[in-house]
Amino acid sequence: MKDYPAIGERLYRRVLPNGLTVLVVPRPGFTRKSAYFVTNFGSLHTAFRFKGKEYHAPAGVAHYLEHKMFDLPGHDVYPEFAAMGASANAFTSYDLTAYYFTTTHHFADCLRLLLSFVSTPYFTEETVEKEREIIGQEIDSNLDYPDSVSFDSLMEEMYRKHPLHVPILGTRETIAEITPEWLHLCHEAFYVPANMVLCVVGDVDPESVSVLAAEVLGDERKEAGEKLPFPAEPAGCPFGSKHIPMDVAMPMFQMGFKLPAPKNGREAIRLEILGDLATEALFGESSRLYLRLYEEGVIDSSFGGGCETLDGAAMVLCSGDSRQAEQIREEILTENQRLCRDGIPEEAFLRIRRSALGRRIRDLDSFEGTCYRLCAYALGDYDYFNFPELYASLKTEDLRKFLEDSIRRDNCSMTILDPIDKEET
Repeated sequence: MKDYPAIGERLYRRVLPNGLTVLVVPRPGFTRKSAYFVTNFGSLHTAFRFKGKEYHAPAGVAHYLEHKMFDLPGHDVYPEFAAMGASANAFTSYDLTAYYFTTTHHFADCLRLLLSFVSTPYFTEETVEKEREIIGQEIDSNLDYPDSVSFDSLMEEMYRKHPLHVPILGTRETIAEITPEWLHLCHEAFYVPANMVLCVVGDVDPESVSVLAAEVLGDERKEAGEKLPFPAEPAGCPFGSKHIPMDVAMPMFQMGFKLPAPKNGREAIRLEILGDLATEALFGESSRLYLRLYEEGVIDSSFGGGCETLDGAAMVLCSGDSRQAEQIREEILTENQRLCRDGIPEEAFLRIRRSALGRRIRDLDSFEGTCYRLCAYALGDYDYFNFPELYASLKTEDLRKFLEDSIRRDNCSMTILDPIDKEET
């Protein structure tokens, strides 16, 4: 058990003989308990090597697999969780797939069920075919969600080689290629304990969590798939504005600045923290630029942004509703030049850093959020609870250099959703 005085947390960490990393954050006195069971397999990981053979799976296979894992022979997992008073769900991101539950009762039974169904592949031609239309409808419905359309279009603009340019769900065409054989292969390659993390937050005995996990999953250390390197991605991206007509009340925009990909977990979270500090200094709610644009009516409360780090990619993003999206882009670029030229006062930098650190510490109040972040960074071989030392290590010059290197015209793309003129249509 390791203590983290800077954030008032304790963390139990153990790697089982089968390779599973078990993380437990004890929260004595709380009745709520959350558990995440996460595999290092997301929508980006379609190219891999397993047992001496190279594979290129159809886009969307990780999400398809997530859907099918809740089916077991003769019964559905969701009602079993509900009968124990638990809320269970799952999601697929670009770089991982997570299965989780939250409960106040029957924790051990819920954890056993979670570990059992995620480790039990069951795919038949009939059930896989039935799921194809369900996922196809989900893909179609995403085309009606402005945020999804805007973000996916931005990724298509920014990334030409990296698989980020393909939506997490895949497309109607790619999911048509997914078969029970593909699902079995991907499960065998990536749903093995050595490629997974189990995290629990709550008033539980850490050792009992490890014992139960070993009992359900066994001690055998199985071979995991090896992800192939992503294609080399050009450094810049097309500058300009891609306009998309859509049924929205007013124009919506997404803007991105493509960054070099971080190499490991510590470097990724350092970049993420530095990027968030940079966006706060540049166009955060307390910044000079934000206040002026808000007073002028160029932006409203929907405007915001931050930094994202993913497997093999990183970016600064901002978005919002505005009729002057191109003006916002130019204002950001101009203000960035001013900050790089004049510098950020030390007092302002320290205030931004304290505020950002405080927000991240407060986020630990969320059991689910804590589970997710511990798992995500553990997959990158980084202990998330060490983040205070990263904040302390950052200096004003680090922030200035980040702004100078990252917020540039040659690595900026934008998508704008324009309201459809219904009178013309």
